[in-house]
Parts: sequence; structure tokens; C-alpha cells
Amino acid sequence: MKYVRFVLLIGITVALLLSCGYAQQNKNSAAGAKKEHIFRGKVEKIDMNAKTFTVNGQKVEGWMDAMTMVYIPDKEDVLKRLKAGDEITAKVYDGDFRTLHDVQVAPPKTEGKAAPSKK
Repeated sequence: MKYVRFVLLIGITVALLLSCGYAQQNKNSAAGAKKEHIFRGKVEKIDMNAKTFTVNGQKVEGWMDAMTMVYIPDKEDVLKRLKAGDEITAKVYDGDFRTLHDVQVAPPKTEGKAAPSKK
């Protein structure tokens, strides 16, 4: 009987220590927030089945060189709003090279054309 109590006490102690360690780990990850960068690029293709999209991205200083790469959006509905050829901006974070956050379609560039004058 003493052996059963001892094993039970050890089991409860281990469970409590593990839960405390997990809580501390989550606290540290929130405190050590990763640096945010602004990403810009052009959508090349969208794969609805894989829930990914391919972007020809510009160089992001301190994060990644310019390259074409497959990304995952932070929200699936982004894939429904995008189309190939769209210029986008997004937030990216140090250490995460697969996910684009808060993806926005950039307004089309006007190439020096002035609006027609009203007469």
C-alpha cells in the first residue's frame, strides 16, 4: 500500500511540474515577441487545394532576400480574394518563413498618367 501511495505522489508531482513548465514557456514566448517586417510581392499562383499561394517577393531587409516562394496565409479567406498578378503587402515575423500575416492587395500603380481634366 505504501508503494502505491509513493508512486501516486510521484505521478502527481511530475504532472504539476510539467504544467508549471508549460505555463512558463508560454509566458516567455509572449515576452520574446519576434520582430515584424513588411513584405511586398506579386502573386504568381494560388493553390486552393493546398491552401497556399506562390509570391514573387521583394527583398525584406533583415528577413529574406528577393525570391519566389510558396506561402501560407494566416487566414484562409485571403485565398478567395487574391488572384494571380495582384501586388500584395503583408506582415512577416523573424523565424517564420512560411506564413504571411494580414495580407492586403496593394492598389494598382498609376504610371504617371494624370486624371483627365474636367471641362
